[in-house]
Amino acid sequence: MKRFFYLFFVLGALFFTACKSNKKSNPTPTGPDAPGSTLDKIKDSVFLYAKEDYLWYTSLPSYATFNPRSFTGADDITALTNEVNAISQYAINPATSQPYEYYSNSPGEAKYSFIDDGTVSSQLNGVHGDFGFAPFYNTATDLRVKYVYPGSPAAQAGIKRGYQITSINGNTSLTYDGPGYGNSTNLNFVINAYSNSNTISMTLKRPDGSTLTVTSMNVSTYTVNPVLKDTIFDQGNGHKVGYIVFNSFTSGANANPHLDPAFSNFAAQGVTDLVVDLRYNGGGYVSTAEHIDNLIVPSAKTGTLMYNTYYNDILTAGKEVLLKNQWRKDPTSGQDYNYGQFDYSVAGNAVNFSKVGQLNVNRVFFIVTGSTASASELTINNLRPVMDVQFIGETSYGKPVGFFDIDINKYQMYTPEFYTQNSAGQGGYYSGFTPGTSTYPGVADYDDVTKDFGDPTEVLLAHALHYVQTGTYAVKTQSIQSLQAKYGTFSMATQAEAAHKMDQRKFTGMIFDNMKKKR
Repeated sequence: MKRFFYLFFVLGALFFTACKSNKKSNPTPTGPDAPGSTLDKIKDSVFLYAKEDYLWYTSLPSYATFNPRSFTGADDITALTNEVNAISQYAINPATSQPYEYYSNSPGEAKYSFIDDGTVSSQLNGVHGDFGFAPFYNTATDLRVKYVYPGSPAAQAGIKRGYQITSINGNTSLTYDGPGYGNSTNLNFVINAYSNSNTISMTLKRPDGSTLTVTSMNVSTYTVNPVLKDTIFDQGNGHKVGYIVFNSFTSGANANPHLDPAFSNFAAQGVTDLVVDLRYNGGGYVSTAEHIDNLIVPSAKTGTLMYNTYYNDILTAGKEVLLKNQWRKDPTSGQDYNYGQFDYSVAGNAVNFSKVGQLNVNRVFFIVTGSTASASELTINNLRPVMDVQFIGETSYGKPVGFFDIDINKYQMYTPEFYTQNSAGQGGYYSGFTPGTSTYPGVADYDDVTKDFGDPTEVLLAHALHYVQTGTYAVKTQSIQSLQAKYGTFSMATQAEAAHKMDQRKFTGMIFDNMKKKR
């Protein structure tokens, strides 16, 4: 069992302000030493950990100016979320003149930082407790299923990607009415029905026009298979394309038993080109990203640099104090350790390639969208200097920073503690990867949620197959001139905003789970 040491037990020692003795009375302590509720102490801890460990800690004001105890909300986690959001807006990116954590779809909301109640750690270890599907607005009036996890309640009910949702719990008023489109009544109804309820009923239309009725489907706990699809396309002329959909960077214990057989099959079948579909993958464990890179990278690159990791100057200099109170148990050895025992230097965290398996390809296509984030982007960025990397789809999320979990009472705090750069010094992609540009070669096009994964006519996959056959990308299905015709006022930006709102409970980030101890 984890041992949790709460910051408020050591606040007095860390932040004691000496004062002259007074024979008549002792002054009431102020600041983090002041008396307060458990929630007050948690709020103090959130701020004080950020002042030590946050990547941009130098931009934060003093405790007195920030006044962490002033943040309120409808419940405790909302109050803490409001505090974290405030912390996230101080550091300004000179390239954009906006906060590094500015999120255009929700100004004032942290793009990377968040407070969690333990849900994330469970999900990233491969255990979900939900319906096992996610909805997506293809247009304002077209709500679709964008993915289904194998073995989930949705999968057992026969629901598949691409099915159109025509009613939820008897309600057919599902037209998108989010910010700028109405009062969000329909949007909030959809979100609550699939993410905040234990039972859901739906009517769905299959691609052939037939109807599927799902009555009283219940939330259930299941083990995630993050590989949603893997298959091979023979394109002729000696070209075989391996295609894999990877939806979450769960722990190696969960992910590798699904990844390794797929890549072994690719190698055995003589795959010459690889398509890795990360369109909805919000990230997860760094160690799993490294494993995928090692499955893909050419053998000749073994022993060369994969990437470097950079922390703030407090951690790099080994001057961290509060992190010594973060205790964990090593799942392999059973030994206890604390975060103050780790090496945060650049040299101590350099990671080299180490080829896994026999797949031999020199080119890889990555399918990306605005939901492709963090560990997904790390995986892609690590390979850019060492092989031909092509980008297909929409601009990715843009998260070149990562974190480790910090336990505060019953909550876990996630704020950026590090950033990464590949062997060519490339990083800082805060605006994401935009396919079809000089920096990110490939083709920009829309997510085709009307087709199932692995359908060769699905727009984004079809681009990769066409390129392998001809050496050029197919003409875009949606040009700038035709956007109005297809989407009306439901623009690509609105579609991304809708996806963000509906994915609010899905993890986005990269957790550094393989830090090295100091020698």
